[in-house]
Amino acid sequence: MNASDPIGFFDSGWGGLSILKTARRMLPNENFIYVADCGYAPYGDRSHNFIVNRARTIASFLFDRTHAKALVVACNTATAEAIDTLRQERPHEIIVGIEPAIKPAVAISKNKRIGMIATNRTAHSERYLKLLRRFGKEAHILSEGCPGLMNCVEAGEFDSPKTRALLHRFLDPMIQDEIDTLVLGCTHYPFLSETIQSIVGPSVTIYEPSEAVCRHLKDRLQSANAINTQAQKGSEYFFVSGLNEQRKSVALRLWGKTTPFENLD
Repeated sequence: MNASDPIGFFDSGWGGLSILKTARRMLPNENFIYVADCGYAPYGDRSHNFIVNRARTIASFLFDRTHAKALVVACNTATAEAIDTLRQERPHEIIVGIEPAIKPAVAISKNKRIGMIATNRTAHSERYLKLLRRFGKEAHILSEGCPGLMNCVEAGEFDSPKTRALLHRFLDPMIQDEIDTLVLGCTHYPFLSETIQSIVGPSVTIYEPSEAVCRHLKDRLQSANAINTQAQKGSEYFFVSGLNEQRKSVALRLWGKTTPFENLD
């Protein structure tokens, strides 16, 4: 591993850019390679074996072909289904995942009534159920799988009537249950934060884990003496399965600046 090697990120689509944005702020000199597996999205309705195979394929591409020094699985569903396999098969690599932030949500909630929204696959995963058993005993937690919501972000529909209708369907029962904290359990959902806040109201705290994930990544790199100390700012390069102009347009809107794209076979 060389400190100048890139850090790889991957998600089923563009949701992982919510993590990449925080990583860019916290690690300004690092070079990032982002894989958006749009051609096989969404993962939330896929089988366990399908997700594991995609994760293996993309991890191999990032570690073996682009020589990534670390991998961030910037997808809650892929973390829940595949990260244990990746770590077992690559024990010497830095592999960082992302999980619904139940522990900090319980800590900050005043009335201990918490909502969590994610994909169906994440909301019903054994990894998430273990989180609930470990950290959620002191709270009343409503967990909701939200089919279709990721697709709204991928389509660039952040505040459309369709998106609002879906959000009301998933959030209204939580509002009636008087939650005071809402965990965003999918990396796509931070891009809907403004719309979500307008629905749940200012009294509900929205929690998304990008800061915690990127702090952990930075700590792992420092422990491995692998922080890039180059003088210039780092670069980004996007690889996309099923690359097309619509997907480019949404990515540029979310990322906020021009970035090279390449189709990923």
